[in-house]
Amino acid sequence: MPRHLFLILTGACRLLGRGRVTATMAQVGHGRLSCLSLPRFKSNQSQQGLLNMKLFNKIALGTALSLAAPAMAQDVVNYATDGGTILDVKQEYLIGPAEEKLGVDVVVDAMTSRFAPFKAQVLSGKPTWNLIDFSAGYGIRSQNEDLLEKLDYSLIPNAAGVPDAYKDDYTVGSTAYATGLGYSTEAFPDNPPQTWADFWDVEAFPGRRAMRNGPRPALELALLADGVAPEDLYPLDVERAYDKMAEIKPHIDVWWSSGAETTQLLYDQEVDLMQIWDGRAKNAINEGAPAVFVWNNAIVEYAVFAIPKGSSHPEVTMKVINEMLNPEGQAKWASNYATGPLNTNFAEFMDPERLKELPSAPENLAIGIPLNNAWWASEAGEEAERRWLEFMQQ
Repeated sequence: MPRHLFLILTGACRLLGRGRVTATMAQVGHGRLSCLSLPRFKSNQSQQGLLNMKLFNKIALGTALSLAAPAMAQDVVNYATDGGTILDVKQEYLIGPAEEKLGVDVVVDAMTSRFAPFKAQVLSGKPTWNLIDFSAGYGIRSQNEDLLEKLDYSLIPNAAGVPDAYKDDYTVGSTAYATGLGYSTEAFPDNPPQTWADFWDVEAFPGRRAMRNGPRPALELALLADGVAPEDLYPLDVERAYDKMAEIKPHIDVWWSSGAETTQLLYDQEVDLMQIWDGRAKNAINEGAPAVFVWNNAIVEYAVFAIPKGSSHPEVTMKVINEMLNPEGQAKWASNYATGPLNTNFAEFMDPERLKELPSAPENLAIGIPLNNAWWASEAGEEAERRWLEFMQQ
């Protein structure tokens, strides 16, 4: 809580004779002010005196909150993001330092599925959230539906370290993750699979296989396996991709639907080679799984920061985004959680061995392929996605 607001609220508590304030700014913003040490009126106090004191209390508290309101409107940034361990580490190394440096209060609303409530807020004309992060695909969709504020990059100088492929006028990349080829070193001790063509080659590389039950980025992987160069992937040749998927479909033993499932599959060696997210592969390897994740031609997906259209004080929020992209803070975040910050300047502050494991390490980004969210948000992309269910039922 900013010091000036704390002093105002403390003064109100003293006027009320109730000791010190115990509210956070978020609590005050929701009408929950708490003062300790409630007084007991002496038995000889008159009823009239008690009524006057109650009236005085209401006036004093109302005045304090009225004085505090402008500061609150200027200094609170409501941030919608994922919860769990990733948030705990982010809070320590990015959010907390941003609050301290800027004198703002970042109030986190931890929620897995954020797009629907975000859209509803914007359409209401009075969005509650000031800042949101979500997948870049939602970023494109939000732009198409005119749901975002345009970013002023003069207020976000740290964004200069984010590659152009991961930012635009309305969103800036926050973190990346990759879909790549994972394989068992026990199944392939020598001459292991290294490409998606190898994954499709069931004679040269026999074994149990697993893929995600979804078209994105399976169709990209199919085209890479069929010899399409990374620079020529988009727009996707959907017919060719589904034809190639039909080749491998009979050889897929597991169609997975959750990241936790993939970690278990690799750790238990239930499959020998698979499509898997880098973080999930790393989790299995850290637990002792005899496995390797292949970075070459991994499909890089990413999350973005964005500002809901119509939200209050977007300039303050952009300054918060800038601090969240601080390369030193991002390096500490990535040192304590398997994530891939997209301000590539973070690499200067990383342990080289740890850096090699991250999707946004410069050398990994150089050989990865950014998923084209704009294509997937197009009519052709939506049709390709709808077609997946039919393909799986065949």
